[in-house]
Amino acid sequence: MAKRGGFPGGMPGNMNNLMKQAQKMQRQMEEAQKELEEKEITATAGGGAVEVTVSGKREITKIKLSEEVVDPDDIEMLEDLIMAATNEALRQLEDFSASSMSKITGGIGGGLGGLPF
Repeated sequence: MAKRGGFPGGMPGNMNNLMKQAQKMQRQMEEAQKELEEKEITATAGGGAVEVTVSGKREITKIKLSEEVVDPDDIEMLEDLIMAATNEALRQLEDFSASSMSKITGGIGGGLGGLPF
């Protein structure tokens, strides 16, 4: 008579538990993704002269410039400050995202060791 509810060679309930854990982790990841999409990160450059806000969807939602940074004779500096603030906001967003996913996966990383979910 064969064992009930298992695989040949053992693991009768372990596969069920593994599937439940995977489904729970998937729900947590979906919740974290939704939270990330609602998040906004603001970063500054030039000592606060340029402020850029980025949404969790990686869209710029706000740029604030101090009057003293707007110099028609030095547009290149303003462009550099905007780029620096935007890149910093995106880096912080990426750090937040990685931290959120690490809490769910327990630091496994790499999409659960290379698994496709």
